[in-house]
Amino acid sequence: MRHPVLAPLAGAALVALGLNVAAAAPFLIVGNDEKLLWDDNGKPVVSPAGKDSVVILDLADPAKPKIVANLPLKNSVVGPPVNLDIDPSGTVALVADSIDVAKDGETLKMSPDDKIHVIDLKANPPKLAATVKAGRQPSGLSFSPSGNLALVANRADKSISVLSVNGTDVKLIDTVPMGDEVSHVVFTPDGKRALAAKFTAHKVALLEVAGDKVTYNKLDLPMGLYPYNVAVVPPGTIALSADNGNAGASDGSVDTTSVIDLAAQPPRAIDRVVVGDGPEGLAVSPKGDVAVAVILAGSNNKSAYYYHRNGHLAVLRIDGKKVSHVGDVEAGGLPEGAAFTPDGRWLLVGNYLDQDLSIYRVDGTSITDTGTRFKLPGHPASLRMSPK
Repeated sequence: MRHPVLAPLAGAALVALGLNVAAAAPFLIVGNDEKLLWDDNGKPVVSPAGKDSVVILDLADPAKPKIVANLPLKNSVVGPPVNLDIDPSGTVALVADSIDVAKDGETLKMSPDDKIHVIDLKANPPKLAATVKAGRQPSGLSFSPSGNLALVANRADKSISVLSVNGTDVKLIDTVPMGDEVSHVVFTPDGKRALAAKFTAHKVALLEVAGDKVTYNKLDLPMGLYPYNVAVVPPGTIALSADNGNAGASDGSVDTTSVIDLAAQPPRAIDRVVVGDGPEGLAVSPKGDVAVAVILAGSNNKSAYYYHRNGHLAVLRIDGKKVSHVGDVEAGGLPEGAAFTPDGRWLLVGNYLDQDLSIYRVDGTSITDTGTRFKLPGHPASLRMSPK
């Protein structure tokens, strides 16, 4: 969301529901933020920290998700809805703890935090394994295709943290200065490059990756206004960015998804696709034929002329390097994160204000709302799917 920044959680007690997690596949991880809502005029209403959660869901039947763990871990809606991820093996998850809330006189003040929570998904039930420090306001993050590296975009520090990953042994091994605020970073499928969204500079930076060495050679690609997060389309020829348009909020005007040609030398932006007002979430099917941009549509500001009770999904057909906006599908109140199942047949979207997930069937570029809503124990600020 719009705010540039938002107390560490003392305990890591977990509530488990007694399912056999080892057999569950795939997983969906959801971060619930209970610190921030909005009044009818879109003004932030801040609550004390201590009630956030990270929920792990078993999607053996995507139409009927099952909660296998509910971990009391702090996370935030302030930032892109990709502030957590699951490694390629489906055994480890990382969650960025980007925003703290503390008393400032008689009011509550949001400020950057600097932690990454490590979750052991092999445990039955899943549990917090460790917490490591990154930069200030860690936000969008991603694992490498091999799973032995992770990158974290630190918005307040204008840097990227490089983490080595060996099971649940996660260590900070390097910090890459980026010069501008970065909101998300994602690897290409070959693991040799990464793309970082330079949110306030309206660019996407290209990083080179060799082993555990990550290098920024100052190659930036111009995007639309405020690119929030980036997704690479399988098999890696192009990437898409969600260009939010108004620094994390709606404003009544249309915004875009930018198309990046990764096969070109050097890579470059080749198109902008109009998608609607306030794209925040972004997800690409593992099949590489369809994507969705998650549109806020002013759904957290009842007094605005552009207010809509529900946001929606802009459906994007992908045909080689050509990306087309082919339709829209309604979502819930202030939709944030979105994720396709590994087989590409289902799509799940988190509705922040409604505290639930919308479940959609996917057939090519036809995305159909099943009408099923899965209730969550909090406000879903972010979500990611396990790769398998």
